[in-house]
Amino acid sequence: MRRVHVLIPVAGAALIGVVAWSFCGVSNSSANEPKSAADPALQRTRKAVRMLDDLYKTAVVLITKHYINEDTDLSAGAAAKALFAEMHKKGWHEVQLLDVTGTPYNAKNVADDPFERKAVAALKSGKDYFDDVETAEGKRYLRAATPVPVVLKKCILCHENYRQAAKGEAIGALSYRILIE
Repeated sequence: MRRVHVLIPVAGAALIGVVAWSFCGVSNSSANEPKSAADPALQRTRKAVRMLDDLYKTAVVLITKHYINEDTDLSAGAAAKALFAEMHKKGWHEVQLLDVTGTPYNAKNVADDPFERKAVAALKSGKDYFDDVETAEGKRYLRAATPVPVVLKKCILCHENYRQAAKGEAIGALSYRILIE
């Protein structure tokens, strides 16, 4: 039953995000691709990534604050990964949680392609956003990554290995792959 109580707010937040995404305009540009100002579709997709990133990270913080009280509770990270899987299954986008420390909490969270390895290096060096455009099967996709720091003391209930992380230090990343439309 606890899982349902945790996933309902996350699913609601995701639904709001998807609706908001459909109304995105032109915004943020990346240093990785200076000519992007002439590409409104790319700008919209970058803005969508920023919105999704805020939504997912806010959901994790709210779940942690309100539903995580002991180490046996479903972790906010596990709830977020379930949400990521549902969004992908429904055809929206892909997002994966990656380790940035070099000692992953979960072996499945290791950067496994050239983009993710470059993104992890950029985020470890202090960047707050990294992206690139890739083409697959004739379609353009935005690959983007953002840092995940430990932001609450409660995080250590599930992630004891991050106790020594400096405030604001990236211990993880969210890696996105979104169709540019």
